[in-house]
Amino acid sequence: MSARSRLRRQALATGSALAISVLSCFQPAHAAKDVALVSGAFIRSLSVADLSYLAETGEARGLLANLLKLSRQDPAEVANLLNQEIDLPLVLTSRLMSTRIGDVILTRVARIIYPLKVPAPSVSVPAIRAGVINGMQIGEGGLTAIKFLEAYPAEVMEINIPALMAVIEKAESIAGLVQFFSDSPLDGLKDGGN
Repeated sequence: MSARSRLRRQALATGSALAISVLSCFQPAHAAKDVALVSGAFIRSLSVADLSYLAETGEARGLLANLLKLSRQDPAEVANLLNQEIDLPLVLTSRLMSTRIGDVILTRVARIIYPLKVPAPSVSVPAIRAGVINGMQIGEGGLTAIKFLEAYPAEVMEINIPALMAVIEKAESIAGLVQFFSDSPLDGLKDGGN
């Protein structure tokens, strides 16, 4: 092996190691391991691994299988929802989430999902931002529910069931839900943000 060939291999190995090191800096240090469904004193945790398994295979396992059976949900349909990808431009999305309107939208979402037992917007809003941005990086521009969970920077993400149900009741359809989150922030800006 010539000195030139050896030097080329060393440069390639060094470059590869450097690229892997740089890319690993963009991955979240912590990711959600569980999703806690909370309603008052009731709490039930679902493993993100079980949700990922459902998304990959279309088959539910563990507590998730029992919950889907109890609620008469088709695992294949839930898997499709978990895998539904939203294509978002990374830079534009990041900028939008940092505007006043983005802040108001994130604050509303943060009333529904937040790190377990930490609903304060000072913690929950940055967690959602990080989950979206890191999830888009993992998904190379597309965001799915699974990628969001894999990128969410808390071990347990709480879903406040009563708050979620209140939003669902206000929105009779997906169009109504989109309108709720797009019109309401404008109202929030008019009266100071809540």
